[in-house]
Amino acid sequence: MATIFAAFIVMLLIVGAMSIGVLLGRKPIAGSCGGVGAALNDPDYTCDLCGNDPNKCTEENDKSRQIASKAEFYDAS
Repeated sequence: MATIFAAFIVMLLIVGAMSIGVLLGRKPIAGSCGGVGAALNDPDYTCDLCGNDPNKCTEENDKSRQIASKAEFYDAS
C-alpha cells in the first residue's frame, strides 16, 4: 500500500513540475523532423509530413502558430 501512495505522490510531483513550466510560458515539447526514423538514421525512412524537408516542418509549425494566435477565446471569468 505504501508503494501505491509513493507512486501517486511521485506522479503528482511530475505533473506539478510540468504545470509550472507551462505557467511560466516555457517552450512546449517539440519533436524532431522525421520522427523516430530520422533519429535512428534509417536510410529508407521518409517523413510522411514533410518528405524529409526540414524547412517544410518549420513552415507548418509557423502556420499552426498563426492559426492558434488568431483563435478567439471566451473569457468565462
